[in-house]
Amino acid sequence: MNTLVKPGTKVSLKDIVPEGHDSYSKDDSEVTCKLQEDLDSMYALQERLYAEGQQALLIVLQGMDTAGKDGTIKHVMTGLNPQACNVISFKAPTPEELGHDFLWRTHQHVPPKGHITVLNRSHYEDVLIARVHQLVPEKISKYRYNQINEFEELLVESGTLILKFFLYISKDEQKRRLQERIDQPEKHWKLAPSDFAERQLWDKYIEAYEAMLSECSTETAPWHIIPANHKWYRNLLVADVVEKTLRDMDPQWPKPTIDIAKLQAELNK
Repeated sequence: MNTLVKPGTKVSLKDIVPEGHDSYSKDDSEVTCKLQEDLDSMYALQERLYAEGQQALLIVLQGMDTAGKDGTIKHVMTGLNPQACNVISFKAPTPEELGHDFLWRTHQHVPPKGHITVLNRSHYEDVLIARVHQLVPEKISKYRYNQINEFEELLVESGTLILKFFLYISKDEQKRRLQERIDQPEKHWKLAPSDFAERQLWDKYIEAYEAMLSECSTETAPWHIIPANHKWYRNLLVADVVEKTLRDMDPQWPKPTIDIAKLQAELNK
């Protein structure tokens, strides 16, 4: 099941099972139907969001290497209109980005009103990889949690709702997925030596993720922990949250600013 992290909670990932899947099974027709219903609803709600032009949605995806960030984007965001949906994948900071504050590069990609933006990795890399590799002093790293919370509060108060998903897989599942990439030639392009090197730091990353989830799950932008060992279940959970969020945003078709009856009369001439 999806675990919503309540503000002030001290997160311990050992208490959460990455297998998940409740009473569902992969071959359950209910799963297929439920996912498709959510995707259809997301498409319809996105059209209203775009037409309304008053709200925006920022979706943040974080997780260990192979956790399924790309797969989630492919299978959950597949039905959205690309005209109003953007996907940004964050890599190592460029020299230009390093010349600014650490939130600058994320702020460049905040969605405009009426749009949805999905971040594949995000500003949270600066309290994850930066912490694990000690790229900044510990004192600065701790300051960043509060800076992130204030940044996200600013976005929410400005009309951009934020959904944050931590895709949680086990270390054994990561090994299986890396082995799959080695065994299948069509997946060799995904192989990166850094993935194998970072795997040796698994425990340190778990500590960093626990701190991130504990410090940065707020009332305005809480974290969702998604059990992600099963890809189909991961997709089901994420789609369900996104669909419910768009429904709660309740975007409305804008009222016409022109005389519809007059246009109809013109058409009938």
